[in-house]
Amino acid sequence: MEQRKDDARLGRRRITQCVIAVLLMSVTSAQLRYSISEELNEGTVVGNLAKDLGLDKSTLKSRKYRVVSGGADPLFRVNQNDGVLYVTRKIDREEVCAQSSVCLINVKSVLENPLEVHNVGVEVLDINDHSPNFSEAEKILEISESVLPGARFQLKPARDLDSGQFSIQQYKLSQNDHFRLEVRDKEDDGKIPIAVLQKSLDREAARSHSLLLTALDGGKPPKSGDMKIIVNVLDVNDNTPIFSMNVYSVTLIENAPLGNAVIQINATDLDDGQNGEVVFSFGNSVSSNIFKMFDINESTGQITVKGLVDYEQKDKYEIEIQASDRGLAPLTAEKNVIIKIIDVNDNAPEIEITSFSSSIPEDSRPGTTVALISVHDLDSGLNGKVICSVAEDAPFSLLPSLQDSMFSLVTKSPLDREKTSHYDLTITAKDAGQPSLSSVKTVNVEVSDVNDNSPEFLLSPYTFYIKEGNEPGAKVFSVKAFDRDESNNALISYHILREGHEDNKLISFLNINSETGDIITLKSFDFETLKTFQFQVVASDSGSPSLSSNVTVNVFILDQNDNAPVILYPVSSNGSAEGVEEIPRNVNAGHLVTKVRAYDADVGYNGWLLFSLQEVTDHSLFGLDRYTGQIRTLRSFTETDEAEHKLVILVQRQWQRFPLSNSYCDCQTGGAQRGFLQLLFKSAAKDDEDNNVTFYLMITLGSVSVLFIISIIVLIAMQCSKSTDYTSKYLPETNYDGTLCHSIQYRSGDKRYMLVGPRMSIGSTIVPGSHANTLVLPDRRRTSEERILRSMDEAALDRVCDRFAFVGW
Repeated sequence: MEQRKDDARLGRRRITQCVIAVLLMSVTSAQLRYSISEELNEGTVVGNLAKDLGLDKSTLKSRKYRVVSGGADPLFRVNQNDGVLYVTRKIDREEVCAQSSVCLINVKSVLENPLEVHNVGVEVLDINDHSPNFSEAEKILEISESVLPGARFQLKPARDLDSGQFSIQQYKLSQNDHFRLEVRDKEDDGKIPIAVLQKSLDREAARSHSLLLTALDGGKPPKSGDMKIIVNVLDVNDNTPIFSMNVYSVTLIENAPLGNAVIQINATDLDDGQNGEVVFSFGNSVSSNIFKMFDINESTGQITVKGLVDYEQKDKYEIEIQASDRGLAPLTAEKNVIIKIIDVNDNAPEIEITSFSSSIPEDSRPGTTVALISVHDLDSGLNGKVICSVAEDAPFSLLPSLQDSMFSLVTKSPLDREKTSHYDLTITAKDAGQPSLSSVKTVNVEVSDVNDNSPEFLLSPYTFYIKEGNEPGAKVFSVKAFDRDESNNALISYHILREGHEDNKLISFLNINSETGDIITLKSFDFETLKTFQFQVVASDSGSPSLSSNVTVNVFILDQNDNAPVILYPVSSNGSAEGVEEIPRNVNAGHLVTKVRAYDADVGYNGWLLFSLQEVTDHSLFGLDRYTGQIRTLRSFTETDEAEHKLVILVQRQWQRFPLSNSYCDCQTGGAQRGFLQLLFKSAAKDDEDNNVTFYLMITLGSVSVLFIISIIVLIAMQCSKSTDYTSKYLPETNYDGTLCHSIQYRSGDKRYMLVGPRMSIGSTIVPGSHANTLVLPDRRRTSEERILRSMDEAALDRVCDRFAFVGW
């Protein structure tokens, strides 16, 4: 009958274990699961993760496939070549899972780039490697002869480190006439053997009895352990101690100080003397851990704290207290005391970085995973509820994972390395206890550069000024660009954009240093030919793909004093010019004798001309306007005045102390008999020869008639030479007065221009490079404006000159 009861209990236990296993299987069915036996040798294959998870074996090594373990001595490892999971050392199930019914180890496997985490459950199956063992080899029971049948004597159970079916399944008591065995199934302490007196003891018949208690586990064959029981029969002690309460229950805060009182146990015995004196002790079923945690005063029954009470290790203790009298045959009573441990927030959260990418490209999209973070708190309830956070001003956030206590550190906004290239992220884990405990961990994230910035020029557009006559091959100017990227993405090279500028032949005469941006010219520029030009420079970085930008460069040629004045009237020949003018003797003061016309191809200050008298036979008779070149009489002629007069006129630039070239004019007047004025111009190089007045007077007197005829021919030739052919650059007019303010016409492309200059004083200024004096004329042979200009008298032309500076383009 007892065997049937034991079988029924065993059946119920197995059904319970099956239900728990099914529930565990339903919870973990979402992940891969393997089963292995304990005590396997190192290197034993657990399973092929790559095959079972559907992973590409060729990428396991490059993606750094590994097993993540929080301990220093991991139990498993994975082969990166084939994805097989191996055992790294022998696993003792009793060490890993104590006496849990199911020993399931969660193994985290991680793949990087891209990040991928797989949880694999490995169930360690128990083997029957431990035998039942009693803490005492011999147990002595002292039982009074007056004890009636049915008295129960609880025996100290055996312990088996195995679990499940390999734990202690049954007890056997050796055959005897006085005792039978009962087994009580206690939830925490397993099966408890109880000796039940079935026949009264007779001390006179037998003073003692020897029994053998055997504990058997569920192995095949089963392993066993024995304990010898010696029963000493005592004289009468017929009252057992009685506890004051049916149930003892108390709460105890964890981390209670040593010696702190837990509960007071009270019991009384109706007997007198030693048979009525009660002593307290822990019951035989109490485990050794209880003796380390608590102590009981055998006289008073007060339970005190002896060791460190930790809620995270055990949240409830059920302790059996035994009250015995001091009779010769002590009677005992047992009572369970339940101690519930109250959790205290004494454990700060623990942060574990399971996978981490220390560098992330700046073009990563929001939501890119940077790291996986595990957070654990050994406390329970609100004390174990953990909230993770990261600084709000950082472009990162923490997202909860599908698994509890797992978070993903992801980007929440676009990154820009040029603004911030490094982040020190402080991750804070804080529980909900009172007071709250927290822990922090710093994650360093580097933002790698991406070629997302085009080169930028320091100026846009660039404007440079070059003096004409520059030296070919020399550096004339430089452009500079910078790139906000780094390394090769910021390495800039320069080149001149030549596509689409076939019509601009000047670009072919420009070279640029691809590294420095220095620009050199292969030719010398002439202001009179070219005033300005434009081109574009392209700056490209060395990124992939390369980015570039361009800038427009405007170049202006500055005029230099490189052109000598040219005398237009009188007509020049071989570097000198001479003219003959005939004046009636009856002219009044202020009479216009003639006008010297000259121009300079330079512009601005370099083109302003001054006229001066170098030699004159009579200073009181003739005067020269230094700005217009007009020669006028200062008074009327008298009978005593010479018939011929010589004037030497110097033409030079106004703003140049040492003129580039000089021109001289010799002017002679005849008497009333001949009535003409002779002008002779020569260059400064022949000035010394022309100063010989006597020599020229002899030539003039000897060939006055020839010079008269030549003068007439020259005047006719000058008129005829003013052709309407506009292909020439400069088109002098017949009414051109030849002064500093002149109206030179020239042609450029399909446009005609007229250049005029003002009658300036020495203190006047004109902005160099101004084009305000250039008149654009329509491209036709004879326009009404041209006829008006040709019909303007000299005074009107002078008024026009007063309003314009003589500059060219």
